[in-house]
Amino acid sequence: MRRSSLFVSSFLLHILLLSCILFTPTHSSDGDGDLVDQICKKTPFYDLCSSILHSNPLAPKSDSKGMALIMVNDILANATDTLSYIEELIKQTSDEQLEQQLAFCAESYIPVVKYILPQAADAINQGRFGFASYCIVDAQKEVNACDKKFSGASQAPLSDRNDIMQKLVDVAAAIVKLLLNG
Repeated sequence: MRRSSLFVSSFLLHILLLSCILFTPTHSSDGDGDLVDQICKKTPFYDLCSSILHSNPLAPKSDSKGMALIMVNDILANATDTLSYIEELIKQTSDEQLEQQLAFCAESYIPVVKYILPQAADAINQGRFGFASYCIVDAQKEVNACDKKFSGASQAPLSDRNDIMQKLVDVAAAIVKLLLNG
């Protein structure tokens, strides 16, 4: 029980931090601004992109490739946290249908955490942006598959987490697309 409240607290802290960042006005400098802002303006979720990259001390020293890697690593951290949360929910539930839905989601997140996103990070490091893009799209498909398990359900315990994952993946995909287009 104590461990599950830790996961819930961690998730709520993540949401609170994200909300504070998203609703805090951003300051832009005159001219072209910094590279983070230039890149984030080309993504579907500027505020999310900007908050993640500006909060990472490596981002100001990074090029587009480094920023794509930061985003993929952030998605990996988020997916790992979500997988742990799913595992805790499975242990706590007595609802057989919910347990099956959560087990399906765990099976969707496991390859994302263990293989897909690490391969995306390796591909970015090696300059194989096409393969990195493929991996990111694959991760997105896995999250969507999990989300669909709860469509129409009265309980959707992962909808907020899956929504954040979706947005993070969209941002990373946009940055990798910039790398692909050179």
